[in-house]
Parts: sequence; structure tokens; C-alpha cells
Amino acid sequence: MTVTHNMGRFDRAVRVILGVGLLGLYGALAPPWKYFTLLGLVLIATALTGSCPLYSLMGWRTAPSEKA
Repeated sequence: MTVTHNMGRFDRAVRVILGVGLLGLYGALAPPWKYFTLLGLVLIATALTGSCPLYSLMGWRTAPSEKA
């Protein structure tokens, strides 16, 4: 199975920063708002893999084109 990267370096860095920031708010917010901060895990996971399912569905790509 080949993973195609559709996220560029800047996009991935922004997702890591936002993901860590959201997770940091987990203890500061009251339920049910604190559970929305767990979306930070999704941001971090997509940044680590370099592939965003939503980007694939929309046909978007921020990664540089792959040269053959």
C-alpha cells in the first residue's frame, strides 16, 4: 500500500502547532467543550502521516509535485 503525501511541509507544521495547542486546552475547559480539544489528535495524526483524507476527497494538494 502506497501512501501519497498531499500535505506540504508548512501545512504539516501548522497542524502540529494547532494540534498541540488544542490538546493543551483539554484541562482548562469544562465538559463538553474539553472533548472538542481531542480534535488536536486528528491534526497531529494527519501531520505525521503527511496525508489528509479531506484533501484527497476535495482534490487539494499542498505538497510539492513528485518527480518521476
